[in-house]
Amino acid sequence: MYIIPAVILLIVMGIALCRAFMGPTLYDRILAVNTFGTKTVLFIAVIDFLSGRPAFLDIAIVYALINFISVIGILRFFEYSSKTALEEEN
Repeated sequence: MYIIPAVILLIVMGIALCRAFMGPTLYDRILAVNTFGTKTVLFIAVIDFLSGRPAFLDIAIVYALINFISVIGILRFFEYSSKTALEEEN
C-alpha cells in the first residue's frame, strides 16, 4: 500500500528534474531543485516507514535543512552578483 506513494514521489521527482534542466529562467530552475529536495525528504520518510528504520527520519530532517540553507544561499549569491553587474555597467 505504501509502495504506490513511493512510486508517485519518484515520478514527481523526475518531473522536477526535467523542469530544472529545461526551466526558462534561473529562478524556475532553483524552484525545481527546491521541489526536488522536498520530494526527496518525503521519499526518505516513506522509505523509513517501509523499512521500519527510524534513523532515516533523522537523515531526512538533516537533508531538509541542507536543502533550505543551500537554496537561500544560491538565491543570495545570484541577487548580489546581479547587483554587482549592474553597478559595473554604470
